[in-house]
Amino acid sequence: MTEWEQAGRRRTPHRELLHTRREFLARGGAGFGALALAHLLQSEASGAAGKAAGATNPLAARKPHFAPRAKSVIFLFMEGGPSHLDTFDPKPLLNKLAGQPLPASFGEVITAMGEARSPLLASQRTWKQHGESGLWVSDWLPHIAGCADDLAVLRSCWADGINHSSGVCQMNTGSILGGRPSLGAWASYGLGTENQNLPAFVVMQDNPSSVVNGPRNWSAGFMPAVYQGIRIQGGNEPIPHLSTPEGVTEAQQGGKLEFLNRLNRTHAALHPEQSELEARIASYELAFRMQAEAPEAVDLSRETAETRALYGMEEKETATCGRLCLLARRLVQRGVRFVQIYHGAGSKWDAHAGIEKNHSELCRAMDRPVAGLLKDLKRQGLLESTLVVWGGEFGRTPMSEKGDGRDHNPTGFTMWMAGGGVQGGQAIGETDELGLHATTDRLHVHDLHATILHLMGIDAMGLVYHYKGRPERPTLNEGQPLLKVMARSAAPSAVEARPLPVQSPKPRPKR
Repeated sequence: MTEWEQAGRRRTPHRELLHTRREFLARGGAGFGALALAHLLQSEASGAAGKAAGATNPLAARKPHFAPRAKSVIFLFMEGGPSHLDTFDPKPLLNKLAGQPLPASFGEVITAMGEARSPLLASQRTWKQHGESGLWVSDWLPHIAGCADDLAVLRSCWADGINHSSGVCQMNTGSILGGRPSLGAWASYGLGTENQNLPAFVVMQDNPSSVVNGPRNWSAGFMPAVYQGIRIQGGNEPIPHLSTPEGVTEAQQGGKLEFLNRLNRTHAALHPEQSELEARIASYELAFRMQAEAPEAVDLSRETAETRALYGMEEKETATCGRLCLLARRLVQRGVRFVQIYHGAGSKWDAHAGIEKNHSELCRAMDRPVAGLLKDLKRQGLLESTLVVWGGEFGRTPMSEKGDGRDHNPTGFTMWMAGGGVQGGQAIGETDELGLHATTDRLHVHDLHATILHLMGIDAMGLVYHYKGRPERPTLNEGQPLLKVMARSAAPSAVEARPLPVQSPKPRPKR
């Protein structure tokens, strides 16, 4: 027995020494302090739901509600809001009426930045139909256009957030207000991960700028922190603080972890109300396992020159995004459940002025890598089980801003999905004749999230986490999965579900 262990044993009987705030609150004042403690631990106390899913390993793989079409998700987030009017949703009338004010039939429209009666701005794009399906894609995206038959283009998306903070927050968490779990965290909570040596939820971004709202976008909110996303960075150490310190052997590192876990579990047995300790223990164990597998997973030197060229990694403009897309493929190939890539981190897609220069550069940097990802997933046999989602927090207005830019447009914009049981080669929904408002098959963010979860085998109304006495769900009790997006040959079949309450969705009130 080491000196530390002996010291720990000597201290254990002296529990009357109240070492922590929680012990003081639980025992002080004839027990009334426990009332304050209960308030502090409300989120942890809700760990009953987590324990039902296996608290000893909260990320253990679990059965979905029904047979999934997608095992993993890669969410390509164009931060700042790409223009649907210049990429996937052509509007001939926009060019015809360019320079004129919005027609009176639209009513009085004030943009997110407070402008009114701005003239319409023509799209300078050349449009062509692509693939057997004849999907319209602009000349800004020639490589993605070559994958047209794999895309389900959703032209009728809409959201509630008019600025970047609320828009990015809602597209990640379902709410314009911070504090809720991200979609990736819900997927991790509901399904766990197939690879216990890698994180369930990974986040990457293409530059050092801060994504709007920062880590809150991939947080676990009120759920245990074990479900939050782990950000992988660039450089020689993609996963921070993972490498074993120099001079420490694997046996020594394992011994330290075993001793730390023994102390933690002894403490956890004495304090069952402190459910967050399970998450901490799991994170230590995961970090130790990752030291063996993660370096290989992020080592792109193992890829062939042809594969690297497919992603555009040999060209300066596309190298960064290509690297992230290739990393995403390697991660889902190894069982990572949810990967999110922020392209244009720091709201670089926000083109209030100079949209031609802004979007031209960003499309060039992203187009080839994203197309390479789709092609690589397909040839690796992974596209059928990997859902790829592309889009931003909102679109851009048909009206101009500052003469040559476009303002935020949350009332109608485009996203697309591919793989993961999605029927490619189709455009779903419509915006009006100028692309301002979603009109047909309108898809709110809650509907998008419900669709993504449905493709993963999760009923959004049946995935519940109890917090402060409330049954919380990923889509805030709203949203319906878009069945039109799903491949007709991939009808779901029932499997044994986890013991979570399933309730019939209530109709979402009209907005």
